[in-house]
Amino acid sequence: MIIQQTASIPPEQWQEILRILLIPIMWIFSMQREILNFFLHSPSAWIAVVKYLFLLFPLLLWIGAIWCTQLSLYTLPFRSRRINFITTMLLAWWDAARGVWLFWTGLFRLVIVLIGWIFSVGRLVVKFIVEAIRQIVTVPFTMTGRMTKGFFKPGVPWVAFFILVFWCMLEAVIFAFVLFPTISEVLMDIVGTEQLSQLTMPLLFIFLLLLIMGSFAALQALVSAIEKRQVKIIIQMVIIEIVVMGFEVVFLYRELVDYIIPGLGIRAGVVLTLVFASLGWIAIRGMTWFLFAQYGTPSLLAFISRRPVEQAVEAQKEVIPSVTETSKWWQQPLQDFKNEIDWLHKKFSELLEFLTLPVLQILAVILNFCMILLTARPVFSLPFKELKDVMATRDILVAKQLFPKEEVKP
Repeated sequence: MIIQQTASIPPEQWQEILRILLIPIMWIFSMQREILNFFLHSPSAWIAVVKYLFLLFPLLLWIGAIWCTQLSLYTLPFRSRRINFITTMLLAWWDAARGVWLFWTGLFRLVIVLIGWIFSVGRLVVKFIVEAIRQIVTVPFTMTGRMTKGFFKPGVPWVAFFILVFWCMLEAVIFAFVLFPTISEVLMDIVGTEQLSQLTMPLLFIFLLLLIMGSFAALQALVSAIEKRQVKIIIQMVIIEIVVMGFEVVFLYRELVDYIIPGLGIRAGVVLTLVFASLGWIAIRGMTWFLFAQYGTPSLLAFISRRPVEQAVEAQKEVIPSVTETSKWWQQPLQDFKNEIDWLHKKFSELLEFLTLPVLQILAVILNFCMILLTARPVFSLPFKELKDVMATRDILVAKQLFPKEEVKP
């Protein structure tokens, strides 16, 4: 009988009944369309970013809550404990409002934390750059102070060493200029050419430089033998020194005297020229020896033979601590950078919570609405305080008796 009455209802009445039944949810479709247009049409890119950042998840929560609430109206006539169900639904709306507020405050806290971390990293970078610039600027003054300190400190006689080398080079330049014409003529006669190579002057300079340094070395050996009172070695070194003096007088100083004496208006023969050249050699060697050569020659010989001088070793031991202290300027900024990196690693979990908890609050509220619609009770206890409150999903389901426990095998 009922079937016959139902069959007798015309289709227009069925449509009217269906339209009445769908009144609680029909307006949701137009609302969703307006929300979609709200996000798709923006005056500028910045406004679109602000919309998506601050309103996307709250509006998704709004749509999900509205759907679950309106659909729950159809289930009210068939539910037991309707008052408890309505109370749970109202509390879910309270959680929704609180979740939106926590979402916005969480975004604000995330922005503040990121600004603080960027400021800390920028301050560290600026500190490192300023320290590097300061070290670069002060390096010349530091090196000058260290060298000056080393010069005036007892130790290796660097001043005498450099003056001795400079003097030997100066003598080599002078004698190379004086002897070059004579040497050129001799070499051209030997080789049989009218033009010498351009390397003749540099090679002559190097030869004379070694020769002059050798004369100071021979003089140093003679002085050492006299100090040690080694008569046999003294006789040998005197003979060697006379031969060295004779060689330099005949081939070097004689040419120089030949250039100088005519300018003084003195007519000198070969003997007088050799006498003046010998006296000049003795005077120059004596003055240079007592002024700086006696201090610089041992260092020069140690440098050439690569054997350490006791005074040089002591000076190096005194200088090394100051060098190591000034060479570690970068360690303190680097240690600060390591501390900052460790701090960032420790705070990464906190940043993850700041980044995910606001979104998870919204998603958890939506899921609670769905679970209330299906089971009449929420699954999450909101709000989330830590990220680990969201991780153990299976334990939450077991606690809510929505997921079967695993049987323990005997």
